[in-house]
Parts: sequence; C-alpha cells; structure tokens
Amino acid sequence: MDPLQSEACAIGVDLGGTKIAAGLVSFPSAKILVKEIIPTLPARGGQAVLEDTIALAQRLKSQAAAFGLSVLGIGLGIAELVNREGKITSEYLFNWRSLPAREALSQVAPTLFESDARAPAVAEAHFGSGKSFQNFVYVTVGTGISYCLVLDKKPYLGAHGHAIILASGALTSRCEQCGAVQHQVLEEFAAGPSLVRRYAEHSGRPVTSGQEVTAAAAAGDAIATEVVRSSGEALGNSLGFLINVLDPEAVVVGGGLGTASGLYWDTFVAATRRHIWSEVSRDLPILKAGLGPDAGLIGAAAVAWKNL
Repeated sequence: MDPLQSEACAIGVDLGGTKIAAGLVSFPSAKILVKEIIPTLPARGGQAVLEDTIALAQRLKSQAAAFGLSVLGIGLGIAELVNREGKITSEYLFNWRSLPAREALSQVAPTLFESDARAPAVAEAHFGSGKSFQNFVYVTVGTGISYCLVLDKKPYLGAHGHAIILASGALTSRCEQCGAVQHQVLEEFAAGPSLVRRYAEHSGRPVTSGQEVTAAAAAGDAIATEVVRSSGEALGNSLGFLINVLDPEAVVVGGGLGTASGLYWDTFVAATRRHIWSEVSRDLPILKAGLGPDAGLIGAAAVAWKNL
C-alpha cells in the first residue's frame, strides 16, 4: 500500500505581510507534499487577498485528489490578532474582520484560523527544534517580530489570545541628561523592513530586502554593519527581558531574518545572554527553528489536523 494512504492530509496556509506560503501536509509525518508561494500584496485590500487564498487552497485540494488523498481541513496562520475562539480581532495588514473569510475558505474544506506567531510554535513543539522541551519560547523575526510561549507542548493564548505581542508597543524612556523622551518601537527598529528603511536613510542607497542589508554587512559595508548590529542588540535586549519574566527551558527562533546566520544572529544571541539576569538561565539553548521557513504552514496544517 502507498504509505501516503495511511496518513491524514491537511492544507496549511502561512499568511504574512509579504507572502502567502501554503502547502499540502501529510500527518503524522508532517511531510510537505506540495508547496506554493505567492505575494500577499496587502495594499490591494482584504477581498483580493482572500480571493487569492481561496484559489491557492483550491489548487492544493486538487493536488491532494491527484494523490488519491482527501483533505481533512485548512489551517490558516495569519499576521493578525486571533482570539481564543479563532476569530480575527485586528486589521493591521488588511481587513478580514468584516469579510466572511472563514466561511468562504470552508467552502473548499473546513477551516480554522490561528495567529501566525502560534502556528509555527505548534510545528516546532512537535516536529522541530522544540521537540525535546515541554516549555519554551518561540520567537519569529521577519516582516514583524512576535513570540509564543509554549507550555506542555501547547501554545499559551492569554486571556484574549493576545499573548504574542513582543515588539509592537513603544518602550518609552526619558534621558536623565537632556530630558528627551524616546518612544522606541522594537519592530520599527529591528525587523526586516526596518533594516531596509534605516540603511536607505543612512546610506542614501535604496535596497529592497533585509537580506540585502545583512549581505552588505557581511561584505564589510560599515553602514550596513551598524544597522544590523544595533538591530540585533535591540532585539537581544527585549528577548533577555522576556526570558527573565518567563524562565523558559529554551528559545526557538524562526522567521526569515531570525534564522539567517551572520552578524544579526550572533549579535542578538550575545545581547540576549547579556540581558538575562540569572546566571543559571544565561546559558539556556537559543536555537534556530528546525523547520525553517516551512514552520508556519506546517503548524497551520497541524492545527487543522489536530482539531478537525
């Protein structure tokens, strides 16, 4: 018998600000059978993004049928706030709150929504770098920066489903020397688009991605080096504080920028350890996501597999 026939199958969608990554995933192996990535282009509005997502899910369902498999459901991790009941409660990228998005996708297969911070944490807990830990923190660093606390292999949601916010709020401080007040938003300083903006502002040279900035730093560009180094330092400051508060067994880091090797990673890991107060906790494992960029879609599919 074809080994695939003994496995369940779900569609996972990782819906972010830059791209929509979706795949047909078989369980319990968590193997991606088919994957497709398209640009999100959120400025077009929620309806256009929804139509693209539905078409993508329909194509993957057809692929499943070609394999002789049926789809249990669709799990969709979205870069918005998602409450404990699986309802979207924000509209930072585009507005799906006023659209029957879940109902429309459920016409393809039963659909569940999840935060794009929690979905990859689920995948890493069961299939990736978090497998050997009961309690750990998953941090994603890419277009944005967020986190998920995993307790007993399950993501902690918080009272409203908002226990993912690490870098969106302002950290306000006043200089004791001059009295100036700074409202620093970590996401606007250390995430991928922030590297692009800061490098362009200081160098006068346009770039289109955080990878270009990190590559320039690796090549010895002094401005890029300072942008990348200071971004990693800032992230390490906040992550160290998070570790002091939560005391996890380990930290797993995902996202395009978070899993990249080089100066950003080295700087933020070193800064994180410096900002951990207890010397007992200072050497905790800080690991890259074992599933890499696929953690989001595998985790979203796993949400559907486990709950449908």
